[in-house]
Amino acid sequence: MAIQWYPGHMAKARREVSEALKQVDIIYEIVDARIPESSRNPLLDEIGQGKKRLIILNKADLADPAATRAWIDYYAAHQLPAIAIDAQHTKGINQIAQATRAELAEYVAKQKDRGVRQVLLRAMCIGIPNVGKSTILNRLAQRNIAQAGNTPGVTRAQQWIKTNADIMLLDTPGILWPKFEDPLVGTKLALTGAIKDTLFHPDDVALFALKQLSHQAQDELTKFYHVTPAELQLAGPDLLMQMTAHLGFRDDYERTSWAIINDVRKGRLGRFTWDEVPADGQ
Repeated sequence: MAIQWYPGHMAKARREVSEALKQVDIIYEIVDARIPESSRNPLLDEIGQGKKRLIILNKADLADPAATRAWIDYYAAHQLPAIAIDAQHTKGINQIAQATRAELAEYVAKQKDRGVRQVLLRAMCIGIPNVGKSTILNRLAQRNIAQAGNTPGVTRAQQWIKTNADIMLLDTPGILWPKFEDPLVGTKLALTGAIKDTLFHPDDVALFALKQLSHQAQDELTKFYHVTPAELQLAGPDLLMQMTAHLGFRDDYERTSWAIINDVRKGRLGRFTWDEVPADGQ
């Protein structure tokens, strides 16, 4: 599925982020716990300039807990510290400051040796659109200072935010990358809401979701879409049409597709992780 999505403000944001990185001690790389690898921006390795990094798997309440633990272990094995949080419900937020101090302990010690009594750490909060960056910043600042929303592209400008943990945070616009090497990545980003809904075909995304859901969420599909166990064995397009008929949508399979996508996004069909940890650990 080809998705055209790279607006001009993101190209500008990329340049601004490259410059701002010179001012920070650590990068908070925020990803969607449902798609930890697909929601990582490969450009960050290019522009990260060797900075310390903390991967924050947000929206953990919507992801498979076992898969989240496996991804954290995977990143740890690759010398990338990672934590899982649920910023929307303020769960795990305290881990961020703790992990930051652990990663920057050597830097803090050197600063104190130089006579700095209170070391102020600077972190950049970066990630693709709609992974919850602004919500995390608001939780850390304990006030609504960063604009948050459920649609991609809400944050458009950089801003510094003070927290109560002696950490200054730099909020940045969500930055996607110019080209998806794997089309499946684009599908996963569309399913979880990182790409504007006007830029993809909902039936393609819904069919991708159904492929997994028909095996792992049979009870939920039966409940919400009134399909039978036998119908769940149908090929994707046929199953989608059956669901459309059961819902009374006539032949409006696009309406059914949006229902599936929105139910996935809200977690109504269960907690799923759409990225698999590499079997070989590479």
